[in-house]
Amino acid sequence: MNKAYKSGFAALIGRPNVGKSTLMNCIIGQKIAITSKKPQTTRNRIQTVYTCEEGQIVFVDTPGIHKAKNKLGNYMVNVAQHSLREVDVVLWIVEPTDYIGAGEQHIIEQLKKVKAPVILVVNKIDTVKKEQLLGYIDTYRKQLDFAEVVPVSALKNDNTQVLIAQIMKYLPCGPAFYDEDTVTDQPVRQIVAELVREKVLSNIDEEIPHGVAVMIEGMKYGRKFVDIDATIVCERDSHKGIIIGKGGQMLKKIGSLARAEIEDLLEQHVNLRLWVKVKKDWRDSDFLIKNFGYDARENE
Repeated sequence: MNKAYKSGFAALIGRPNVGKSTLMNCIIGQKIAITSKKPQTTRNRIQTVYTCEEGQIVFVDTPGIHKAKNKLGNYMVNVAQHSLREVDVVLWIVEPTDYIGAGEQHIIEQLKKVKAPVILVVNKIDTVKKEQLLGYIDTYRKQLDFAEVVPVSALKNDNTQVLIAQIMKYLPCGPAFYDEDTVTDQPVRQIVAELVREKVLSNIDEEIPHGVAVMIEGMKYGRKFVDIDATIVCERDSHKGIIIGKGGQMLKKIGSLARAEIEDLLEQHVNLRLWVKVKKDWRDSDFLIKNFGYDARENE
């Protein structure tokens, strides 16, 4: 192994919907974290691994920092804030703008307490003119002393290798944490559940998706198929009807879209069976939050 080999942890932090999960998936070259135009998509701290000749970066994709409205929201914010205290470098992902809102100001206050170097990552540069970019970067530079500033487009995979090189500068020398073939520490069942939830997010309007969780009841590997039983949990009887749809059409659509991506993940044909259950106000139930895989006590 190269004597100068580096390895460490990099946290992705930012407001909901700035493209943290998209950026991480882009760098890894594989879909691990779900993405959606709806905010607060990521709920857990997801670790993915990027390995190259120079070293290994363990990316920690955190939930977006936002004002919590329930116990699940408190859990998500705790996860994000806890991650900042554990890593070697922090990537603050922002959109190209000259407006610093209350949400960004809250993150700035959090970052002022961080001991690790902070890299400003200006994402979505494909959505603005190049001559505007310097002005947007200058707006953020006035707020905090950044170790580096890197403009990228996660969607277009533009400038991501430059970002990798900048991250490597701030990692300590040391052996890899994971085998070079490892891309995530997430159990397959959890990734599958999240892929199903993503299809609910992308096909159901308004507030319903925020009250949805997915539980994998069973996964059985056969020679030709993987049989998967999954339950979509929602908070209201009316929500259940919308998720199922007229004649079951919406549930069939969700299942079909999810199955295609699960087959890509598992590299095997999948038989996906979906059910929908109602658990009223589960986002404010400590028991159900933990039962669905979110345990805030782990991050205290």
